[in-house]
Amino acid sequence: MAEEDQKERLDRELIELLNELRIALPGVQVLFAFLLILPFSNGFGKLTDAGRVVYFAAVLCTMVSTALLIAPSTYHRIRFRDPDKEHLIQLSNRLAIAGSVLLATAISCAIYLIGDVVFNPWVGLVATAVTVVTFGWFWYALPLSRPPVRRQ
Repeated sequence: MAEEDQKERLDRELIELLNELRIALPGVQVLFAFLLILPFSNGFGKLTDAGRVVYFAAVLCTMVSTALLIAPSTYHRIRFRDPDKEHLIQLSNRLAIAGSVLLATAISCAIYLIGDVVFNPWVGLVATAVTVVTFGWFWYALPLSRPPVRRQ
């Protein structure tokens, strides 16, 4: 199999990145929809002040995560004829990682709210800690735990 040249590699990396974002976006959209309808439900008025702060943090993190995860596609559409695809891929990679951090934060906030409302604040805190550790391990620590493989 022939080695791919620089242009082919950049095209492949961009396609891979955009495909990965297509996987993440429906989850963000579902979470955002859930959070947007929550204030209109009957039990929302029973939230404590702390619960309202966590709720608003979840909404804000979801909004910024949505913006960051969609930004690479928008950037690509606006600058699609630019020859500097390497910059697009590097910037998009950073945006996607930042978006995933905020998505994990938003999900953790939502888990806290659910645990707090269904049980009590301590259950919410424990469930949130488990959520943070789960995302931290599978999304960040696991990929970072393997040393990079260098091309020859």
